[in-house]
Amino acid sequence: MSRRGLDVAVVGGGVVGAACALSLAKLGLEVALVEGREPAHWSAGTPDLRVYAFAPDNAALFDNLGVWDSVRGARAQAYRRMRVWDASGGGELSFDADLLGRDQLGWIVENNLLTDRLWAALPAAGVRLHCPARVESMEQDGASTGTGGVRLRLDDGTRLETRLAIAADGADSTLRQLAGLQVSAHDYRQRGVVAFVETGKSHEQTAWQRFLPSGPLAFLPFVEGRSSIVWTLPNEEADRVLALQDDAFDRELTRAFEARLGEVHAVSRRAAFPLRRQLADAYVSGKVLLMGDAAHVVHPLAGQGVNLGLRDVARLRNAIADAQSRRADWSSPHRLARWARECRSENAAAAYAFDGINQAFSNDDMHATLLRGFALGMAGKLPPLAALFWRKASGL
Repeated sequence: MSRRGLDVAVVGGGVVGAACALSLAKLGLEVALVEGREPAHWSAGTPDLRVYAFAPDNAALFDNLGVWDSVRGARAQAYRRMRVWDASGGGELSFDADLLGRDQLGWIVENNLLTDRLWAALPAAGVRLHCPARVESMEQDGASTGTGGVRLRLDDGTRLETRLAIAADGADSTLRQLAGLQVSAHDYRQRGVVAFVETGKSHEQTAWQRFLPSGPLAFLPFVEGRSSIVWTLPNEEADRVLALQDDAFDRELTRAFEARLGEVHAVSRRAAFPLRRQLADAYVSGKVLLMGDAAHVVHPLAGQGVNLGLRDVARLRNAIADAQSRRADWSSPHRLARWARECRSENAAAAYAFDGINQAFSNDDMHATLLRGFALGMAGKLPPLAALFWRKASGL
């Protein structure tokens, strides 16, 4: 079976891929979404361990797509403050919504809630779903000049012909590999241990982060007084912590967090995911674009991974809408190259900034300890600098 007449084929139906497909369909383009398996449906009774610190600019994107009210109505925990401090060097950096003129700094939202609401909106927007299906091969004419189109063959026998193909199929992207786009990767030799916990004291609608020599420990506020933790640890330590009995885990976690929120008790299973920095050398090859984890994987210490990916989507949507308003070719090589250049510049800067912060704080060197404590203390005493940091992270 062959499907012609497509403007865009998005490969990968996670948060970034589904948001991209929905965004471009709402611009009047003929869009197909290819995904290997349908995302798990969200259930209020089984919170997803994978949560995001969702930024205001991406909430605005979801609002534009008509799904943000549904997300918030289901479960989205607003956070109004952030507190960051160092275990060894002292100093504390604070962000407060009131001082920044906001109702909140952002929201803590589950991954599968976002995908559930996006997928629910796809059929009405006219997106053609190919699921379950995976890309087996890709051909494109004029890849070196950016002319021609893209032909995809799926493992169910379907053939798609499209003006533009978008790889949003994750860090190990098949479409990226088929397009010959290379990545540079760095293994942090760390894992992020995640769980939901209850605490003796209120989380105060605050996102807390303590820098330890082993890596950052974050407590993100969640509904019903719970918190979602992300505990960055060296691989061997992560394995040890995952194997602890519940009581021992609670004691170690309480101690690692200085009992800032009182006694801590895990109320979910524990899981861990490997941490790496991975950046694509280029975001475009002919009419194949990369976005989200297919283009960039960053350290989770600032909770910016999905936010960066959704900003790729917003930039592409805006670039195409601008071309449409000018009656110009929205898929022209120079327009795609400009989008790729802007996204890659922003994402690489963010990735290396997170890398630098992680390296500076994840050690107990005396000189580094003194310097970072001073830096945090100074930033905390200069509200305009703190506001600049937050506005950059929030995309505003």
